[in-house]
Amino acid sequence: MGEIEDGGADHVTTDVQGQKCALVCECTAPESVSGKDNSPFLNSVLKNPVCKLYRFPTSDNKWMRIREQMSESILSFHIPKELISLHIKEDLCRNQEIKELGELSPHWDNLRKNVLSHCDQMVNMYQDILTELSKETGSSFKSSSSKGEKTLEFVPVNLHLQRMHVHSPYRKDALYDVITVGAPAAHFQGFKNGGLRKLLHRFETERRNTGYQFIYYSPENTAKAKEVLSNINQLQPLIAAHADLLLNSASQHSADSLKNSLKMLSEKTELFVHAFKDQLVRSALLALYTARPGGVLKKPPSPKGSTGESTPQDQPPPMRRQDSIPHHSDYDEEEWDRVWASVGKSLNCIIAMVDKLIEGDGESEGSGSSSKDGEKDPLPADTITSHPREDWYEQLYPLILTLKDCMGEVVNRAKQSLTFVLLQELAYSLPQCLMLTLRRDIVFSQALAGLVCGFIIKLHTSLHDPAFLEQLHTVGLIVQYEGLLSTYSDEIGMLEDMAVGISDLKKVAFKIIEAKSNDVLPVITGRREHYVVEVKLPARMFESLPRQIKEGQLLHVYPVLFNVGINEQQTLAERFGDVSLQESINQENFELLKEYYKMFMEKMPPDYISHFQEQNDLKGLLENLHQNIQAKKRKNVEIMWLAATICRKLSGIRFTCCKSAKDRTSMSVTLEQCSILRDEHQLHKDFFVRALDCMRREGCRIENVLKNIKCRKYAFNMLQLMAFPKYYRPPEGTYGKADT
Repeated sequence: MGEIEDGGADHVTTDVQGQKCALVCECTAPESVSGKDNSPFLNSVLKNPVCKLYRFPTSDNKWMRIREQMSESILSFHIPKELISLHIKEDLCRNQEIKELGELSPHWDNLRKNVLSHCDQMVNMYQDILTELSKETGSSFKSSSSKGEKTLEFVPVNLHLQRMHVHSPYRKDALYDVITVGAPAAHFQGFKNGGLRKLLHRFETERRNTGYQFIYYSPENTAKAKEVLSNINQLQPLIAAHADLLLNSASQHSADSLKNSLKMLSEKTELFVHAFKDQLVRSALLALYTARPGGVLKKPPSPKGSTGESTPQDQPPPMRRQDSIPHHSDYDEEEWDRVWASVGKSLNCIIAMVDKLIEGDGESEGSGSSSKDGEKDPLPADTITSHPREDWYEQLYPLILTLKDCMGEVVNRAKQSLTFVLLQELAYSLPQCLMLTLRRDIVFSQALAGLVCGFIIKLHTSLHDPAFLEQLHTVGLIVQYEGLLSTYSDEIGMLEDMAVGISDLKKVAFKIIEAKSNDVLPVITGRREHYVVEVKLPARMFESLPRQIKEGQLLHVYPVLFNVGINEQQTLAERFGDVSLQESINQENFELLKEYYKMFMEKMPPDYISHFQEQNDLKGLLENLHQNIQAKKRKNVEIMWLAATICRKLSGIRFTCCKSAKDRTSMSVTLEQCSILRDEHQLHKDFFVRALDCMRREGCRIENVLKNIKCRKYAFNMLQLMAFPKYYRPPEGTYGKADT
């Protein structure tokens, strides 16, 4: 691979053709990581770096220097522990709310007991897993041979940062990062019945068509119920806090402070009231009413074209999906309207009182506001009079107390009714629903650990790039996953798991906060439908961020997955099996990528877009990618190269995954690195294959194999490699060990 600098080599190796391999030195100690990589912030999440240095010739016989680095991340274990703790908290809260539903008819009470029994078992299992993971203090790596271990099933397999740092005579130094990780999948659960994509589809089909005729609500409405419950839990304490601040402003006799506090209280109360403007809440209240002892429908609801029959007290009422609100002659729907509207009316009383107090004090004109839907509900003129400043607190206190009481009554009724919706979801789908939740949690945990690692590294490397930071808070980040799984045997199930896990990352938003201590590990908040990952930055780094990010704006990611099977099992799938799963995943995710590109072009500043278009022919690349996806060519690895190129040009985060991120992944990332050197840094064309073999023989990826299976052999045999695309085959002498 060319001559080696004098005195610069720890050892020199020779490939099978007798060419000297361009390995210059090998270093594994953290101290050896220099420049941007030697950051206390990065070192807090990365561990055990392995570095390899190369020198390759360029097309005009100059030399480029390459530093290849591979690092583990302690987020492999930290994120699953954070996530499991969050799930336990969420599930304990839900179980407690189910217990507090109050008296139910015998049928529903028995179902509640059954649900609680199963849910408590799940919580106990999560607590046991968390206990086991907590014993892994300081762990940062799960090997491929451990992917089937139950206690580690939430932990991603073989997660690493693969980095190439290029010192080129043609352009300034460049960094290229790829996160390599085993495909997020529930290996311990197995793939006998397929993966999440198939299992979730089958579950929903059964719920619609067969033995689940008693379920009132669609999955969308169940998700809506969880969202409203979450909003209630967030808004109620906020409103109470703002109400207390209003009283504090009143006691200080500060008109400006009073107006500001009122503004915040009004905004939060409006959101609170709006949360209940949904037919779902009305329907849920009636459903719970009919489940109480004595709450029997005289005229049960019937779908159009059918007739209802009376329902005995100990049987569940005939239920259907929520197309319209069931009506019950003994149920006073207007009572809920009155209770719900009382919150808005209480707010109007407070607004009117503040207006009068400030006006009477001569400080300013009334602030004036209106209740929900713009309808002000003013008090009668004879009930509000001007009061001296000393009485502001005394005059507002009873009105604030009334607001809190009205809010408490609304919350109590709504929480119970919406919890009953969740009880129904669980009652008629046990234990399958909980097992699917477990599987989805496992896959999501693995995917999220990789995503958070990739986000933090991308943020660190681009912290001084104004265009990237603008894109981050204006558009969000594209996250591109390259899958190398076949659509044959167990790997079909893995791909189905992976597709759902990556799609679920759309539920994740990032928030950057200033670190108040030396602990910069991220924190996860939220619930299963919506997660916020708080990334802590040291004060100096935090201050360099744009105002919007510093103020806590949520930063969104847009995950896409493109998969192309490349091994001998994919050959069988293409000739005798079915590749429709891969085709549909690629087509679906192309549409998502195209949507992101459109949003990027619309939201970024015009001057940046003009310069960006001059530098990047993304439109042409997207069209080329679409053509390759439509072509349905066997083992069309061009799809992966185009998707990766588009991701890099859009400043996205790159992932490469196969079953274990060990063998096929190693072939892919080394090929990507050499292709970048050829296309971006003028690597001499005669040295492309030699550079590729050198990286595979002596680089970081063979070290990755050693870490996983204690052997320097890629898990291929000669017959398998005959089915691989040409540039995905390792050099002689580097393969032969059975897979793990």
